[in-house]
Amino acid sequence: MPTIAPDIDLSFDAIGVPWRVEAWGPLAPGAGSAVRDRIDRFDRAWSRFRDDSLVAEASREAGRTEFPAEGRRLFALYRALYEATEGAVTPFVGDALAALGYGPAGADGPGAPPPWERVARIDGSAVDTSAPVTIDVGAAGKGLLVDLVGDVLAEAGATASVVDASGDLRIRGSAGQPVRIALEHPYNTRRAIGVVEVSEGAVCASAGNRRTWGDGLHHVLDGRSGRPVRTVVATWALAEEAMLADGAATALFFLSPAELLERFGVHGARMSSDGLVERTSAFPGEVFA
Repeated sequence: MPTIAPDIDLSFDAIGVPWRVEAWGPLAPGAGSAVRDRIDRFDRAWSRFRDDSLVAEASREAGRTEFPAEGRRLFALYRALYEATEGAVTPFVGDALAALGYGPAGADGPGAPPPWERVARIDGSAVDTSAPVTIDVGAAGKGLLVDLVGDVLAEAGATASVVDASGDLRIRGSAGQPVRIALEHPYNTRRAIGVVEVSEGAVCASAGNRRTWGDGLHHVLDGRSGRPVRTVVATWALAEEAMLADGAATALFFLSPAELLERFGVHGARMSSDGLVERTSAFPGEVFA
């Protein structure tokens, strides 16, 4: 990134995680407020943790819910992930997560999320449901929001930016040294299993040690069973956009890095519960022995 100090340097908490936003360039007044406003609008549409969101509306009553325009590409990615993982990655895991204790009360007990075809039809950014269902976009939504915040900065005049939402990071317009990013060890957050260097693009990570709330309970569920994944403990993916990298990092819990590259053209790495690390053959970084 540019070696001079950023024109905007923000640190704050939003959507349940810490953020760091840096931008360089002749930024328009109010760019920082515009960033926070964009995050708030996203949260009001997609959060399952607030009663006034569109997601909450769909969880209370069957019918059509019109989501914002970004829903078109988010749902399109989810459909591709759903098909590639044979239903393991799905946006309809919200009730299963709530039943396990993560989030507002939902279903009466743990159970497999409903098959996509049975519960919903997607029409662009609109969702038609045949029964109340809680949508959860945690597999790719935070990455999408990282992209949207970068769009806000670009529209405000930023020539370069780094948007980091606690594991989901996108770099745009690098004009200096690449950013060196550690791949955090899931069993020891003070260690790294490797590093990548990124000048332009996104790096997203997912791990079972993040967003945990009980013994063996974490936020990455297998959409076919409704239970947390046990065999893979951490994943990393690199792509041009954070939404794709975020979704790919989730898919790596179910697809090998080679399969991910074949299906989505995305490089990635993952660590299994036995400590084995797999990566794509041209993974753009170093994985330590």
